[in-house]
Amino acid sequence: MIVSSTELQNNFGKYLLFAAKEEVIVTKNGIEIAKLQQIKGNTEATLQESIVKEMPMPYHTKPKKATYEEFQELTRNEENRYEYIDGKIYLLASPRTGHQYAAGMLFGNFFNHFQGSSCTPFTAPYDIHLKRPNQDNTNVVQPDLMIICDLDDHLNDQDYYTGVPSLVVEILSECTQGKDLVKKLDLYMECGVGEYWIVDPSEKKVIIYQFRDREIKQTVMCKPPETAKSFLFEGLSVELGRIFK
Repeated sequence: MIVSSTELQNNFGKYLLFAAKEEVIVTKNGIEIAKLQQIKGNTEATLQESIVKEMPMPYHTKPKKATYEEFQELTRNEENRYEYIDGKIYLLASPRTGHQYAAGMLFGNFFNHFQGSSCTPFTAPYDIHLKRPNQDNTNVVQPDLMIICDLDDHLNDQDYYTGVPSLVVEILSECTQGKDLVKKLDLYMECGVGEYWIVDPSEKKVIIYQFRDREIKQTVMCKPPETAKSFLFEGLSVELGRIFK
């Protein structure tokens, strides 16, 4: 795999994970200048754990190992919001103003774009259940925003959605960035999400990933006054100067 130094800087955690699978060549101005490669004995799972541990995370949001049944029992009558990813429970902290401002502006844009179509935008809290290929474990996430295009085909008897969203948006905060940049990127890619937007209010930037066949097909990073454009949905675009407080 060959990546530019700028792309590596913007998505360092992602390419550390890729280095566990293959050698990553880093270029600057088209010239190969460095490479990332796995150290013998370190697995992809080990790298993923170390990346997440390096991210700043308050004590009360540190993940806790649990079975899916224990997660269900914990959250049955609980007012707090939780996610369950790869056998660990994550508490979702209350979002700050910049987070909510971006979420509101994006939802308004999505709502207007998809009016009259077969796709519907949703906002958190809304549980999405995902399973990685060839694994029995269920993951439960609450994306900040999502576009669902197969709602009627995947509603169960309890009125819960059981499918996979076409597009997912996560808005970074200090205590969730490690999970959103690494764990959720990998989870969404493997579970069939078509497009993933990572919105960073502190850096005022948006990174968009298009997934195909459970791999990253293309990615773009943009900042105000640029316009973020969907790879998946023709005509879906957002003027970034309008979504950041």
